[in-house]
Amino acid sequence: MNATASRPQPILPPATLGMLGGGQLGRFFVSAAHEMGYTVWVLDPDSESPAGRIADRHLCAAYTDETALDEFAAACAAVSTEFENVPAATLEKLATRTLVRPSARAVSVCQDRIEEKLFVQSLGLACAPFAALRNAADWRAMEESGVNLFPGILKAARLGYDGKGQAAVEDEAAARAAWSEMGQPPCVLERRLALDCEISVILARAADGATQVFPVAENQHRNGILDISIAPARIGEKLRRQARDAAACIAGALDYVGTLAVEFFVSDGTLYVNEMAPRPHNSGHYTLDACNVSQYEQQVRALVGLPLARVRSFGASVMVNLLGECWQDGGPDWKTLYATQGVRVHDYGKRTARRGRKMAHFTVVGEDVEAVYSRALAVRKKVVVL
Repeated sequence: MNATASRPQPILPPATLGMLGGGQLGRFFVSAAHEMGYTVWVLDPDSESPAGRIADRHLCAAYTDETALDEFAAACAAVSTEFENVPAATLEKLATRTLVRPSARAVSVCQDRIEEKLFVQSLGLACAPFAALRNAADWRAMEESGVNLFPGILKAARLGYDGKGQAAVEDEAAARAAWSEMGQPPCVLERRLALDCEISVILARAADGATQVFPVAENQHRNGILDISIAPARIGEKLRRQARDAAACIAGALDYVGTLAVEFFVSDGTLYVNEMAPRPHNSGHYTLDACNVSQYEQQVRALVGLPLARVRSFGASVMVNLLGECWQDGGPDWKTLYATQGVRVHDYGKRTARRGRKMAHFTVVGEDVEAVYSRALAVRKKVVVL
């Protein structure tokens, strides 16, 4: 049999694709799919969701709504997700009727910090020393073990993001108090590392295992929320290669199909896996302006079975997040921002601004990473009141 003829045929425009989740990551997916000729439906419970507002159809329903899921599956030739907290059972149900990428199994590993860390360890990859604390018995076992994880970070195993569901704790008494305040959910207690920096790897993986990796990004956070991403990261080539290899190892072990983000800590020159996101990532926004293909177009390509684009970078870039607090006094200085040459602005179309809510970002692209970084900071100082 001819090998080409035996390969699954890609899903071609104007087929309808489905996106679970209506935030800015979904919005960028919708835009990328539209540019490629596809129709897109979005399922999201928020009537004002940014992705839903530009989709061909917005099903405003809960992710567990059986009627909505049946309609979604019947209409969509393939479905993906923009955030990891869509119930795995929803993905499993849809997969009985249509193509779902990434799989429910892959997403479920990323939904639970305990399972995620155990999975990372099973691959021989390092993560910060931690204890899995599912119940009172686990707390007693940790105490009896004599292992010191303080000062540490207590993280709820599920539903935490952008610093939510986390508490810095200096000792066991503080950790137990924080656990009680959270409602005593299953948690991870992780030793706080002295960080050189934080980095992330965004990659796309096709169903046949072909993988394309974007330049490693260096990330700076403010109040637990991503503030700035610098690409390429200002790290040595050895660490860069280790991060790319680790991310590819994770994707392969998950049999992952789609765009995947893996975040890392770098401490004393050593790489530690922090967490992964089974979707595009805020730290990959720079790919919209600094690469020949964005993380969102690669997500579409992997979903429909088209060949992944070979990634090329146009140079150094710095992405700056604009959060809801920038809108408290009327919003950023849009006039200056749009008048500044070499700055690309992306507004997410969110109607309500709240503190800590990601509302927009801008990207500066150039040749030298330090020069671009300095310029981005200067632009932010002019247009944003922090």
